[in-house]
Amino acid sequence: MLPRSMGSPTAPATPPPRPLRDRALGRIRTRGRRASPFDDLYHSILTASWPLFALGVLALLTAGNALFASLYLLDPGCIANARPGSFEDAFFFSVQTLATIGYGAMAPSNLYGHVVVTIESFVGVLTTAVVTGLTFAKFARSTARIRFSARCVIGPRDGVPHLAFRLANFRHNAIVEANARVTLLVTDVSREGESLRRPYDLALVRSQNSLFRLSWVVMHAIDEASPFHGEGAIERLRGKDAQLFVTVVGLDEALGQTVHAQGFYALDSMVPNARFADVLTREPDGGVTIDYARFDEVVALGEPT
Repeated sequence: MLPRSMGSPTAPATPPPRPLRDRALGRIRTRGRRASPFDDLYHSILTASWPLFALGVLALLTAGNALFASLYLLDPGCIANARPGSFEDAFFFSVQTLATIGYGAMAPSNLYGHVVVTIESFVGVLTTAVVTGLTFAKFARSTARIRFSARCVIGPRDGVPHLAFRLANFRHNAIVEANARVTLLVTDVSREGESLRRPYDLALVRSQNSLFRLSWVVMHAIDEASPFHGEGAIERLRGKDAQLFVTVVGLDEALGQTVHAQGFYALDSMVPNARFADVLTREPDGGVTIDYARFDEVVALGEPT
C-alpha cells in the first residue's frame, strides 16, 4: 500500500515541457573566487558547445591576422604589390601567410617583411596544431546518449511500492556492464546546528544491466529501509530539500571506452499510483520497435495502455 502522503492516484496526461534532468542543479554561482579564464582553459574549451568553440577559433584567427597586419603596416613597403598603408591588403596577406595559401600576388619585399612572415609562419604552425588537437579532442570525447524519463513513478510490484524511472539508449548499440546508481541528496542539521548536505545511496532492485541496448526501468523498493517509507515521507524529505541524482556508467561497445550520463529528479516529478506506458513492441520478424513518443507517458494504475 502506498503512503497516503504520496498524493492523488491520477497520472498526468502529458509530460512536462522539458525533462527535469536538463535543469540539474541549476547555474552554480560563486563568491570570493578569483575568476580567470586561463585557470582551466583546456577543460573550458572541451566542455564548450561547438558553436562557441567555432566562434572562439574564428575570433582567435581574426585577432591574430589583425595583429600581424598591424606589424606589416609598420613598414608600408615590406609587402610587394600591396597598396601602401592599406590595412585590408596587409590583413589578407596575413591570412594567406598564416594559412600557407600563398597566391603569389603579394610577397615580402625586404628583410623586415621576411622576418615578420617567418614569425607568422611559426605562429601559424603552432595555431594549426593546437586547434587541430582541440578539435580532435572534442570529437573523440566519450559521451553516452542516454535519455532519462521526465518523471518518476511510484507503484506496487508484488505488493511492495517501488520508485521507478526509465532510461533509453538512444544509440541502440550495446553499453556493456551498465551500472546505475541513485543518490538521494538531503539537507540535514546536526545536533550542533550545522547544516550539512548529505548523500544517501538508494538500494536498487537491479543496479547492473549487462547489455543495455533499448530501455531500462530502474526501480527502488520502498521498504522499511527506504527513506521514502512511511506516511508523510515526501513532506519530510521536501522539508530537507531532497533531490534525486542518477548516474549511469558503462562500456560503449562501438567506442570501446567508458561512457557515463547523469540525470536529476525533484520530488515534484514523482507520480504516485502509476506506471510507465509500454513503449516496446515485438514485430513479426523478431525485431523490436521502441516508441519514443510515449517514452515519458505514465498511466494511472487500472487504466489500459
